[in-house]
Amino acid sequence: MKTIYFVRHGESEGNIGTHYQEESTPLSENGRAQAEAMADRAKRLTLDGIVASTMVRAQETAAAISLATGIPVVSTDLLIERRRPSEQVNQLKVSPAAVLAEEEIIKNSGIPGYRYSDEENFDELMERAALALSYLRDHPGQDLLVVTHGVFLRVLVTYAIFGEGTTEREFKGILNALTCSNTGLTVLKHDASRECPWSLLTWNDHAHLG
Repeated sequence: MKTIYFVRHGESEGNIGTHYQEESTPLSENGRAQAEAMADRAKRLTLDGIVASTMVRAQETAAAISLATGIPVVSTDLLIERRRPSEQVNQLKVSPAAVLAEEEIIKNSGIPGYRYSDEENFDELMERAALALSYLRDHPGQDLLVVTHGVFLRVLVTYAIFGEGTTEREFKGILNALTCSNTGLTVLKHDASRECPWSLLTWNDHAHLG
């Protein structure tokens, strides 16, 4: 049995700003406080490892947890946030090009293989989720804390629940129904003896934020 504690990164400057985020977007002042609160909570968990997305906001969150627990961080691109189209990255959210890209992506969702420009499409997200879950399943630690991102966390949970052949409709149901707070704690267990090995124990527990 393996337990994985997923944590969305702390609030970033992009979460509260007017521009879409990029890889180097850091935590906000409030986000750093959130990371410290999560780090204090993590001290009460029994952990064998910390794994984090390579994006700066996740790295800063993981660093606070690492400092509190004394556990080093292992980083992987498998846990980064979904890649947006170039028309949106570091652009004003209300700019015409960014708005058009969002509208077209939403309008054409469900079309197999659809891609607006250079974004990570649904099929690629599912492929990465499968790789990420396999990576975490095969990690030698039994109890892991994983720092990732709001949308990709829901991608991971969708794939864990529905498995290979997950549809975009199923993913959109999870994406729209489950909110994801900054530093919210989500817990998955993996039991290889079960027909469906992944089970969702906890979603978005943010009691540490008061």
